[in-house]
Amino acid sequence: MERQLGRGFLELLAALPVFAFAPLFRRWHMRWGATDAELAATMSGDDIVPASTFNATRAITIAAPPEDVWPWIVQMGYRRAGFYTYDLVDNAGYPSADRILEEHQTFAVGDWAFPMNSLFGIELPLDESDAFRVKAFATDEWLLWEKLDSTWSWLLKRLPNGGTRLIVRIRARPANLFWTLFMEVGDPPMAVKMLKGIKERAERRTD
Repeated sequence: MERQLGRGFLELLAALPVFAFAPLFRRWHMRWGATDAELAATMSGDDIVPASTFNATRAITIAAPPEDVWPWIVQMGYRRAGFYTYDLVDNAGYPSADRILEEHQTFAVGDWAFPMNSLFGIELPLDESDAFRVKAFATDEWLLWEKLDSTWSWLLKRLPNGGTRLIVRIRARPANLFWTLFMEVGDPPMAVKMLKGIKERAERRTD
């Protein structure tokens, strides 16, 4: 997979206003797509970072069953499937995958799950502060990733019509000013684009 730096730069440039104004719409971004009931509901990992300063619950409805959504989530990560968002920011300019990568579908509790060791094309050390490990999961139902002072929880609820309600919760206590700014400015638009990217790919697979 070759880098697409030019395309990634133009895409990121076009999105700069979204990043710039994200803090002004913080409440909307932190609960994008989620209902009041989903915000109030308990999710796996809620008790791991009790003093979190960043709490976001987002959701999206996908016209595909959980078993068709799950593979797109578990293969995410730097130099894996990417993040289905702005690839120049978190995947060194390599395009996010548009197919299921079988080599990234098998994992166990304790494995590195969500490598985040690239930022704007600069590789970071792969350690507990920059990458998630698998904390717990139930295939096609829910998944919990954990790293230092942060959890990322996924819930896939099967809908009566055969679709999926995908709910994602991030709880974090950023370690420094840089990560605080990144979470407040970078995370909201990237998270929304990620969810839309998962939806697009999962629904396309069922066509």
